[in-house]
Amino acid sequence: MPIHNVVTPQPDSIFVSIASYRDPELIPTLRDMIAHAANPAALHIAICCQHDSDVSPFIDFGMKLLHTEKIESYDVSFFEYRDARISVISLHYYESKGACWARHMAERLYRNEAWFLQIDSHCRFAPDWDREAIAMLLELQADGTSPVLSTYPPAYDPEDESKRTQFISRLVFREFSADGIPMLSSTPLKSDKPARCGYLAGGFIFAPGSFVRDVPNDPDIFFAGEEIAMAARAFTHGYDIYTPNKILLWHYYQRSDASKIWSDHTNDAKKTGSVDLAWWERDKISKKRVRSVLGIDASPCDLGCYGHGNIRTLADFEQRLGVHFLSQTVIPDVIGRERVSYFPGESFSKEMWFTQRVHPNKRKITFTIDEIMADIDNDGWWHIGVYSENNTLLEKKTFTPQEMAQRFSDKKNVYEIELTFTTPPSLKPAVVRVCSYTQRQGWGKTVEKMW
Repeated sequence: MPIHNVVTPQPDSIFVSIASYRDPELIPTLRDMIAHAANPAALHIAICCQHDSDVSPFIDFGMKLLHTEKIESYDVSFFEYRDARISVISLHYYESKGACWARHMAERLYRNEAWFLQIDSHCRFAPDWDREAIAMLLELQADGTSPVLSTYPPAYDPEDESKRTQFISRLVFREFSADGIPMLSSTPLKSDKPARCGYLAGGFIFAPGSFVRDVPNDPDIFFAGEEIAMAARAFTHGYDIYTPNKILLWHYYQRSDASKIWSDHTNDAKKTGSVDLAWWERDKISKKRVRSVLGIDASPCDLGCYGHGNIRTLADFEQRLGVHFLSQTVIPDVIGRERVSYFPGESFSKEMWFTQRVHPNKRKITFTIDEIMADIDNDGWWHIGVYSENNTLLEKKTFTPQEMAQRFSDKKNVYEIELTFTTPPSLKPAVVRVCSYTQRQGWGKTVEKMW
């Protein structure tokens, strides 16, 4: 854990942490953040800028360079712009070790500010966003909680700033990844006050400044899984997560042309000595740490200061989410119509919690034209069955030729069949079988795909 200078914080001072990877939206994000702040002088913006070690874009933008110093082997430049303080750790993108490492580096510049904001480097802001965010947390703190605001902000498009999504969403469970890590999505929220939630979004966290000390970013978590790992750590440290009921900022989601670390930190880049590890190697280390946080790794690693707190337990966190990590099961309401993302303590007993759980199954299975007989009679059909290891039928669907045609992707030249269903915890899918039937020939050949 980095050592922070201890100073007396101003009541409205905000430490803003930004990880930026070769992002042309960084400067526009800074401009918009400061322009729409009610009190720019209260902002200390710390940026880990993974680009080309050149700080001239900040100077060209009009920032006043005050001085520079070293943190470890990295240059840190301190600027002032419209009364806001901006600290920039500038390094070449080949030196990056991932998103959470960059957030960790930015957090080293924390100077005991009263509030903490973590965002990505491609955002736009609502008027007086800082005042509104502080007011929300102060109101929640009055109820005796340790609140944190977090969600996926609505979208904006830098090509057309007039088009900004105008709805609020809360985070919900989507599915388990192949590594057993819960993945998140969002659903619209309408509420006259911040709504309790169990999940954190890495691209927007607003919390008391103590969050930086209590739940610092783990530099060895690369990208995938950062949100559920940090949510678990925040909960066990006593923090309560809420979805804000007002729009505070927007986020740029598409970024299809943007540079990404997995496009730069390749096997070839490692061979030439440009990077120490390819991105997938860091990702492998990262996922083991995430699985260790969630208690699902057979040989968990030592997490050091990036583990759980001692205020609440991981089991408490699972029960509040309605998600059991080790068995990859959920309470039905988690994936039902309401998409519940937080259960109050009195929702159900521990016994009820274990008996209600189901295993959520969701996969997109693809078949080529050559693998299945595409030309069948209009009165023919396809049988799609999902079976367990002991050959128990878990899910069955039948598709007419017309329904099958709707699932054909011209771009990929394959049939895409999406299967979503639940099973008891003891039964998990193992294989998908597809077989056609026609009046002329009866049953065709069976094609199998592993689940």
